Amino acid sequence: MTDVKYTIKDFKSENEVRWCAGCGDFAIINAVQRTMAGMGIPKEKFAVISGIGCSSRFPYYMNTFGFHTIHGRAAAVASGVKAANPELSVWVMTGDGDSMAIGGNHFIHLIRRNIDVNVVLFNNRIYGLTKGQYSPTSDRGFVSKTSPFGTVEDPFIPGQLVIGARGSFYARSIDGNLKLSQSIFEKAAEHKGTSVVEVLQNCVIFNNGIHNEITDPNHRADRQLILEHGKPMLFGAENEKGLVFANGKLKVVKIGENGVTQDDILVHDAMEVDPTLHLALINMALPDFPVAFGVIRAVPAPVYDVEMEAQIKEVQQTRKVTCVDELLNSGNTWEVTGNPNGSGKKCI
Repeated sequence: MTDVKYTIKDFKSENEVRWCAGCGDFAIINAVQRTMAGMGIPKEKFAVISGIGCSSRFPYYMNTFGFHTIHGRAAAVASGVKAANPELSVWVMTGDGDSMAIGGNHFIHLIRRNIDVNVVLFNNRIYGLTKGQYSPTSDRGFVSKTSPFGTVEDPFIPGQLVIGARGSFYARSIDGNLKLSQSIFEKAAEHKGTSVVEVLQNCVIFNNGIHNEITDPNHRADRQLILEHGKPMLFGAENEKGLVFANGKLKVVKIGENGVTQDDILVHDAMEVDPTLHLALINMALPDFPVAFGVIRAVPAPVYDVEMEAQIKEVQQTRKVTCVDELLNSGNTWEVTGNPNGSGKKCI
């Protein structure tokens, strides 16, 4: 911790921001910068790692250490950064194409290892930087430059991958809700282990309005469920709707109908180890269910870099070899004499 007080301006670089006007990335970076300013740690303790894509230009716009890596490899580089310097607060900025396609393998293994980094996954369901090809999160039937007759693939659901990889933290936000995003980022930073925050983001050029059904002000209250740990799963303009578990499935009910009271509504437990309900919340989709936002899962689990550091210290205390010279001179050694060149040198 530090006594230095930061503002959002302290985390803005002098580089020109080259995102399109109206891009959802502006709101995301604003929320991240506000979060970092309030964390109470020195700026030099932050490292922002990215791959390739519009979202991956993030390090250029941050007044922190950063590394703009290659396509899909941000998770791998971030793993090395954190393992080499566990004191750093490491943030991975990636997109649905960068992390779900070529970076998919690195993505799931970062989560499986539970390395203490924060992943922010921008999901606009399109390849924006390369001009509008469908991505691994594009819906079946989506028409794009690379699928002019509609895709014949089912999309990845990022939260499902997190649960499948034994993830300890998953949250979902949306670019236009700055307050929600900042709140989630703060919780992600506090979490020990890999935190994954999926942010539904709007690409104004190649996929404009992809999340309009969710964000429409006239229907937003009925289509968004903002989860809070320890609080009932209520939504609607007057919090008159909620979720119950019936016949092994989630069900939307209305308080006051069919004898339903607020006591019947499920209470969110983000710290439940069993991921069954968390996965059900992740899978909720319009029109039958609202879309779940907030911290969906946050459970304690062994942290890779902490375990690795502890293991190294334990081995160092009991090891017989302490340096390379001792290693080279250990075991069976022999001396070669009678150098034919007459140099008189000996080999060991």
